Amino acid sequence: MNFTLSSLRLRLVIALRSLVRGIGRSLRALGLAIGFSGVQAVVVMAPAHAQSPALADALREEVLELVRTRVVGPSTPRVEVTLGQLDPRLRLAPCERVEPYIPQGIRLWGRARVGLRCTQGATHWNVYLPVTVDVFGPGLVAARPLPAGHVIAQADLRPAEINLGEHRSPAIGEAAVAVGRTLAQALPAGESLRQAALKSRQWFAPGDTVKVRALGDGFAITGSGQALAAGMEGQTVRIRTDSGKVVTGQPVDEGVVEITL
Repeated sequence: MNFTLSSLRLRLVIALRSLVRGIGRSLRALGLAIGFSGVQAVVVMAPAHAQSPALADALREEVLELVRTRVVGPSTPRVEVTLGQLDPRLRLAPCERVEPYIPQGIRLWGRARVGLRCTQGATHWNVYLPVTVDVFGPGLVAARPLPAGHVIAQADLRPAEINLGEHRSPAIGEAAVAVGRTLAQALPAGESLRQAALKSRQWFAPGDTVKVRALGDGFAITGSGQALAAGMEGQTVRIRTDSGKVVTGQPVDEGVVEITL
């Protein structure tokens, strides 16, 4: 089949325009715009399956760097980031430079979100992208199914690599912390042991005389008082001191309350 030079140029132009539209569609899920030889693709949102693998990888690396430098440190064994998708109702103006950042009050741990802001463009915009940050490290898991109310023994647990960011409750990494404690909920075999799975200990009863330890910057003051409620682990409690003042502290041991000044 023979083609004239003009027909070949026409076909090339059509192919390039199609390429621009295709790449533009693949970038929409990240809210980015791209230009080729003065032809700019107008970017709107697209479904997650149209996301550009290259740009998704770049953004994932940015998030990994944020996690390593600001959340867990560079020595964490393994961190995995899964990107979500932006609100499909968004319509974003083209942007030459998009910067990821951590929104105030957001911790990149488990289900979270990162901010994406356009810093170079005709219209500056700011959106939030859902992410899941899985941080893997050493922990303890149930060696066999353990029922609620079970008193944990050394043989009930085994060390394993766990997803630290899978639950909000902190993981327990030392068997000494858990042995002798009572499970507040059933723990399937292989499930990681979390602080929330342990029944809270009662350190003292209402009316008991307790030691009050006030901690400040480089100093500590010790006194005594009367508990106005039961001293439950992980919960604050009100104490009436010997001087009659009522303070709030954290039960930390048998008959001991700490107050941070």
